[in-house]
Amino acid sequence: MTGRAHRAGVDLGAYRAWLFDLDGVLTRTAEVHAASWRQAFDRFLGQEAARTGRTYAPFDPLADYERYVDGEPREDGVRHFLASRGIVLPPGGPGDPPGARTVAGLAMVKNGLFRRRLADDGVAVYDGGVALVHALRARGVATGVVSASENTAAVLEAAGISGLFDVRVDGLVVKEHHLAGKPAPDSYLEAARALGVHPADAVVVEDALAGVEAGRAGRFGLVVGVDHHRHADQLAAHGADVVVTDLAELLPP
Repeated sequence: MTGRAHRAGVDLGAYRAWLFDLDGVLTRTAEVHAASWRQAFDRFLGQEAARTGRTYAPFDPLADYERYVDGEPREDGVRHFLASRGIVLPPGGPGDPPGARTVAGLAMVKNGLFRRRLADDGVAVYDGGVALVHALRARGVATGVVSASENTAAVLEAAGISGLFDVRVDGLVVKEHHLAGKPAPDSYLEAARALGVHPADAVVVEDALAGVEAGRAGRFGLVVGVDHHRHADQLAAHGADVVVTDLAELLPP
């Protein structure tokens, strides 16, 4: 079933598990991430321009965020965006100070900015997404959260929804288990494995193109795309079976 879902279009009890992305699906933190990336990248590009004499297009918090960093591990996002500007940095490592001219250093700058915004502004949720999780759990369906963010636990706690999930596969788990980031299906497959569920019996819920690609690549039973940015056609083209603007559309009447 491809296209915009109707309320009766998905049977909530037809699958044993639902696996949710976090930012932009359950919590309204995608905008916080985008703003933090913009600040980190634009500052870096300004430094590069002064160093090289070249001119670089600034980070677009809509197009560049969606194309290069949304849903991907932080270091991958750094590499992919900078490659779009013709910049290659050495990878560096966890011992690099924030601001070091390395992938790790720039990733740490972004993370510091994000954590600061999180502490200052808190976390808002998408009510429809949280209502859907409650409805699934009331039916005895397992739920998991799968995110590239290493701040997933802190975000869930700040949003007051950490107790709603049976399993969490986040950026820290991805690193610990050496999993490939989205659009590879590894993180979603790890969540299904942890729940003891075959991918065909599970649903992936994503707002990122890389995320719906991951769900399709993992051969999950259903891939739901959440369209907050008017790119329903792209979500469907990249692998979403159903596209909604609000997860409340999937709740029974």
